[in-house]
Amino acid sequence: MGLDYLDLYLIHWPGKEKYMESWKALESLYKNGRIKAIGVSNFQVHHLEHLLEGAEITPVINQIEFHPKLIQTEVRDYCRKHNIQVEAWSPLMNAELLNNETIKGIARSYGKSPAQVILRWDLQHGVITIPKSMTESRIQENISIYDFELTSEQMNQLDALNEDFRSGPDPDEFDF
Repeated sequence: MGLDYLDLYLIHWPGKEKYMESWKALESLYKNGRIKAIGVSNFQVHHLEHLLEGAEITPVINQIEFHPKLIQTEVRDYCRKHNIQVEAWSPLMNAELLNNETIKGIARSYGKSPAQVILRWDLQHGVITIPKSMTESRIQENISIYDFELTSEQMNQLDALNEDFRSGPDPDEFDF
């Protein structure tokens, strides 16, 4: 790539226990200064437990599917306990959540969009969120989530939307 180092490198999917060799390679690159931070994506608790048994370095991040229909409390709690930052992918569930009546109602109460409410919910859960957008107006909208805060009741309402529904592959089933 013509770079001296990478800021962050992730193992994208755990696969069927195929990640330990890759993790060891990332640890080596990290120790040599070629990567500034290493992490994982789509790792469930059992993947993380297995990884940490043989790891010298704890992942700094676990990027998981996270949205009001899939709140992954067990994974987030485990990550918090082990000082692994959670990052959301598909936080808007490919825009499918934008017509949810609960989310729309909360959005109206703040004069915000449903997307802004979901992104704010992510932040208040301590989850890094990087929504995908190629539209400048949506990018600007996504940034404008720091001038309001959801109440505990609203956070609970959004948490109650959980159905353990995945819009993407299940990490325990996905095997390239």
